Amino acid sequence: MILVTGGAGFIGANFVLDWLRAGGEPVVTLDKLTYAGNPENLQSLAGDPRHSLVCGDIGDRPLVGRLLAERRPRAVIHFAAESHVDRSIHGPEDFIQTNVVGTFHLLEEIRTYWQELAGEAKERFRFLHVSTDEVYGSLGPDDPPFAETTAYAPNSPYSASKAASDHLARAYHHTYGLPVLTTNCSNNYGPYQFPEKLIPLMILNAVRGKPLPVYGDGLNVRDWLYVSDHCAAIRRVLEAGRPGETYNIGGWNEKPNLEIVRAVCALMDEFRPEAAPHARLITFVTDRPGHDRRYAIDARKVEQEFGWRPAETFETGIRKTVRWYLDHPDWVERVVSGAYRQWEERNYGNRSATP
Repeated sequence: MILVTGGAGFIGANFVLDWLRAGGEPVVTLDKLTYAGNPENLQSLAGDPRHSLVCGDIGDRPLVGRLLAERRPRAVIHFAAESHVDRSIHGPEDFIQTNVVGTFHLLEEIRTYWQELAGEAKERFRFLHVSTDEVYGSLGPDDPPFAETTAYAPNSPYSASKAASDHLARAYHHTYGLPVLTTNCSNNYGPYQFPEKLIPLMILNAVRGKPLPVYGDGLNVRDWLYVSDHCAAIRRVLEAGRPGETYNIGGWNEKPNLEIVRAVCALMDEFRPEAAPHARLITFVTDRPGHDRRYAIDARKVEQEFGWRPAETFETGIRKTVRWYLDHPDWVERVVSGAYRQWEERNYGNRSATP
């Protein structure tokens, strides 16, 4: 079996669902079930003997140690993280506690577990650490995309905390021999994403006829990766990756934020023509502090070594995503709680509109 941390969150839940759909081994999901860890994301697995959900913190070493000893996983896939830049600006301490301290405690328990394994079980064990392209910093308009050898230059408390966790994972491989694989991905989108992130925020605000807040001039560029493509790449890295190596996973879809918002508006016009044009809701707001201008991923390594490329284009992926949110209003309503509305007001309510 495998142990997945953060498996009730956006990317983690998609990974667990895709893994079991593809006939993989049983999964134990460990998730703290904070605002973004939603057991409803895994509701389709209720009663499935191949899956069990454990509510707990990766920093709870007795719990992690007990799970490892009792379940004997052949791999740990580590998704658990605080992951939103805006939240890290308002409150960085949670990011340090989860992403840095939590990863340290997890690594310590995994090291103890792995060192006690023997023979084939020890040889085939893997710890796969899932990270982000944001650790590399910001690119200029003509800079080449981030490669696995790009120097780290994190610019937000979130990206700094993820960079620290990457360094810890690397150190545990080089110091202790722990068979670590690290992946750094570009911006994910797709089903089950918490609506503080750009694409679901735009979809849900459009449904409600609310302003679509776009930071600054809207020309900050990101590489966009459909979440199921990301999960497929992680499966390949887990299967064939070389311990100690880093693999960048991207969608080959560099697009400015404003283009993303307009694409959502066009699909909303198609699916909900009675409220068209949705682009009238676009509102430019004061940029967030330290907003990186451009990210781009060079994903040739995973393509050359594993034959992986994204199955979805941005056009097919964004259509599936908008349709999913419109088709799951009950999930949306339960996720968009009073606590989320308070967060939305805190982050966007005091940002003045810009011309």
